[in-house]
Amino acid sequence: MRYNPHHSVGKRVGKLPPSGGKDQLAKAHTLTALKVQRTTEAGRHSDGGGLYLNVTATTAKSWLFMWKKDGKRREMGLGSLKAVSLADARQRATECRKQLADGLDPINERDAARAASAVTAITFEQCAESYLASQEAGWRNAKHRQQWRNTLATYAYPFLGKIPVAEVGTENVLAALSPIWATKTETASRVRGRIEVILDFAKVKGLRQGENPAQWRGHLAHTLPAKAKIACVEHHAALPFEELPTFMKALEGRAGIGALALRFVILTAARSGEVRLATWAEIDLEKNLWIVPAIRMKAGREHRVPLSVPAVELLEHVKPLSVGPTSLIFPGLRGKALSDMSLTAVMRRMQRGELTAHGFRSSFRDWAGDHTNISREVIEAALSHVIGDKAEQAYRRGDALDKRRALMTAWADFIAGETAGDNVVPLRATS
Repeated sequence: MRYNPHHSVGKRVGKLPPSGGKDQLAKAHTLTALKVQRTTEAGRHSDGGGLYLNVTATTAKSWLFMWKKDGKRREMGLGSLKAVSLADARQRATECRKQLADGLDPINERDAARAASAVTAITFEQCAESYLASQEAGWRNAKHRQQWRNTLATYAYPFLGKIPVAEVGTENVLAALSPIWATKTETASRVRGRIEVILDFAKVKGLRQGENPAQWRGHLAHTLPAKAKIACVEHHAALPFEELPTFMKALEGRAGIGALALRFVILTAARSGEVRLATWAEIDLEKNLWIVPAIRMKAGREHRVPLSVPAVELLEHVKPLSVGPTSLIFPGLRGKALSDMSLTAVMRRMQRGELTAHGFRSSFRDWAGDHTNISREVIEAALSHVIGDKAEQAYRRGDALDKRRALMTAWADFIAGETAGDNVVPLRATS
């Protein structure tokens, strides 16, 4: 017998269950397990209630559920005979009829269930990688991106990585944090914050529901001790400002681009990364001004640095190394940026390996706060720190450039072993 699908359907498809109607299952099923196995005739063989065994011309067998909606025939596959038995197919057909009775579309319900299953299968690691891909373009530097990846790979993924992000709970977060909370408290605190961000991201994407199990306030704070109680804050090693004139004189005797960059770090009280990546395009020697673009600033906004005479003289000294307006002021090997270790190496050769380049900002802050009458706001502005809340920042639009210029001149005089005049920065008497 030649396979004629239209003839087969017309012959064997009986009355179909209507959409939204009551269960129209026949009084008795027309198929048996033996008949299902032996049937080879191509076509659709009704079992009643909209369930059909579909046999192809090659005798492949599968299950179909068929119904009518708005006068149109609709059908949905329920799986192959190899995977779905007659009993299972009847159960699935029953579920479809219940959905129709409730006014639901079985195909839509199946697709929604598949989507939910796919969501459930997304792991924490996959979700984290998705978050990183969405955010990395907005992060200021490669070091920040690498820190996120390294800490997650080292401390979070071994405990959370393979768990569906929808199922990550407090016990999982604690499993990752507890081993390092007392010994690597600062790192553990950052890991906790990053886990919290990723789980929030998952919730926004519809990948999980409920409260965030990595939340600190009102949650983990009741389980883990506050980091202030178990770990001392590690400050960058700083040179007492009284020793700076002697240190600066010794530094001026050192050769090499690293030593020159470190001198500029000290003269400007800038962060080491801001100096190492500085280009000539940022320098205005007519106005003795260095304008650091927002993209390279920790606070994410442009910072103007008034240059003292010694700072300008140092720039004039290294200017012959420039190969163009966009070139680095302090180029390393093959024109690449100096690493932070280049500055550290200079201090080690000076037998001051305990110091850090960042620590000179603390030296400057101590000197300015203890040795001058300059206001705290001006000093903090010199360090490019953000002061006050958003409302206060909105009203304070100036950056006190003229006052900071006087401050940086006095700073340069101090570290050179000179005394600033009273017309520059009133100095407090020292004991």
